Amino acid sequence: MAEEILVTGASGFIGGQLIMRLAAQPSTAVLGAVRSNPAGDHSGLRAVGEISGDTDWSEALQGQRLIVHTAARAHIMKDEVLDPLAEYRKVNVEGTLNLARQAATAGVRRFVFISSIKVNGEQTPLGQPFLSHDGPLPEDFYGISKHEAEQGLRELAAETGMEVVIIRPPLVYGPGVKGNFASMIKLVGKGLPLPLGAVHNKRSLVALDNLVDLIITCIDHPGAANETFLVSDGEDLSTTQLLQDVAEAMGKPSRLIPVPAGLLQFGATLLGKKAVAQRLLGSLQVDISHTKKCLNWTPPLTVKQGLQRCFPDQQD
Repeated sequence: MAEEILVTGASGFIGGQLIMRLAAQPSTAVLGAVRSNPAGDHSGLRAVGEISGDTDWSEALQGQRLIVHTAARAHIMKDEVLDPLAEYRKVNVEGTLNLARQAATAGVRRFVFISSIKVNGEQTPLGQPFLSHDGPLPEDFYGISKHEAEQGLRELAAETGMEVVIIRPPLVYGPGVKGNFASMIKLVGKGLPLPLGAVHNKRSLVALDNLVDLIITCIDHPGAANETFLVSDGEDLSTTQLLQDVAEAMGKPSRLIPVPAGLLQFGATLLGKKAVAQRLLGSLQVDISHTKKCLNWTPPLTVKQGLQRCFPDQQD
């Protein structure tokens, strides 16, 4: 009998790829939850409307025994709502816990929650990565909402016996990526000289395929129950190296000017771009040794392989 799995955020960057991978497994019956009914015949999708504390999941939960919750109000750089934290909480906290409560009542045995490394914090000292057991230190509204959702899920797991698995990815990249990574790709693609040729930070990333592989491992691995896992490609890159690797994957020249990082930081502060400078110049490393040991898991793709999948037209 096929394993019944509900994936929320089925039309999203992570959820869409996860649905494709699961659908290819003959032993899996997967249902994708989306906000509204798509055009055409999509028998494997179920519209649930806006996700909040009032969403009715009863139809989508019928027969389900496993849930992967990827749907979320994503990190927004220029949020124009009056109360951003309230909006994040509406979806990421109230919406998540409402789904989890209904899932536990419906007999779901495991709930896999895609959280964020922002629960740990925004940066790490060079060479001192976040660990899976580190105390939370979220700084922005998105990270705060994910942390609160994690807390609520752990309490619910203790009350109901439903297993909860938490995965905290850093920046996820892959085909169709948006946000800051997409902006970086555009700059490299234009061939513009960039003053980032002497940045010696270290940042952890995770290829979409690597993240999806870990999620699938966590769906049924007995060692995953009630654990929190950090995930990455297992390789930390400086901003300089990342830009060089992106250019190589695109088949473009790398035009990087070696401007000292201290001078870049000073200029960014004067221009009111301190947060941008932190992402480009600061370090954010994660240690995935607990994930690898607990699940006997290794990222299947290297960073270079992951980047090559972003630009399939450039490969032989």
